[in-house]
Amino acid sequence: METVTAVREMKARCRAWRRQGLSVGLVPTMGFLHRGHGSLVERSVLENSRTAVSVFVNPAQFGPGEDLEAYPRDPARDAEYLRSLGVNILFLPEPSEMYPPGFATFVEAPSLGLRLCGASRPGHFRGVCTVVMKLFHIAVPDRAYFGLKDAQQFFILRRMARDLDLDVSLVPCPTVREVDGLALSSRNSYLTPEERAAAPLLRRALLEAEGYLAAGGRDAGEACSLLRGILASDPRFSLDYAEAVRTEDLSPVGTVGGETLIAAAARLGRARLIDNVIFDPDPPGRGRPRRGEGGAPR
Repeated sequence: METVTAVREMKARCRAWRRQGLSVGLVPTMGFLHRGHGSLVERSVLENSRTAVSVFVNPAQFGPGEDLEAYPRDPARDAEYLRSLGVNILFLPEPSEMYPPGFATFVEAPSLGLRLCGASRPGHFRGVCTVVMKLFHIAVPDRAYFGLKDAQQFFILRRMARDLDLDVSLVPCPTVREVDGLALSSRNSYLTPEERAAAPLLRRALLEAEGYLAAGGRDAGEACSLLRGILASDPRFSLDYAEAVRTEDLSPVGTVGGETLIAAAARLGRARLIDNVIFDPDPPGRGRPRRGEGGAPR
């Protein structure tokens, strides 16, 4: 595995692959890698001739008072892990390489980024869209892989790819969990042992909401009320949001009648936990064709 830190060099390597007719998979990360990231990498290695992984703690997606400086980092361990998975190139730029002096251009999808995490983290998705757009131009991937733990992020990036006619397919990948259901996250390292034992309550609350829908309930407000009630049973949780939105445009849902994202975020000690379920009362295979996930025409 080769490690590259310069944009110009990364562009040269990836374009050389494309000239050779090789397909390229990209896995954007902020590092401190875990099995969730590993599952994205493994899929990319399986589906592409070459796999590139970026490790970049993106300052543009952190707001004032957030954990930019404290965000966990271990680039040496990350590199060894990626090498063991068969990654071809690790892109490890400094912030000044991605945002040189005078940088003034940003990408955003305002209507999709104002709810859920966007409501409590103003500007977050502008930073996400901007860095991912830059990575797409640098690595020119055929496919890019994203975990559905960050479902709002995926749906926003999917819309960005569609709206801007990007020639890349965005591949959604299932959330990887601990045995007790907690979604893997680099920020789980903030949890104390007692908080870690309590953390799976968020997943159980979401499953209760999903169970209500699976049993035939269609009132999105009731589903979210069940979720909130369960989290309220543990005063250590401070709920940020619990909402139901359409996956297509992230607009609020009253009555569940199509593919719906039930998403929640809550603070537990220093950690901000996010998780979700995606429910479809008429899933593909039951008389309705599956929509393509890619941003590129196929």
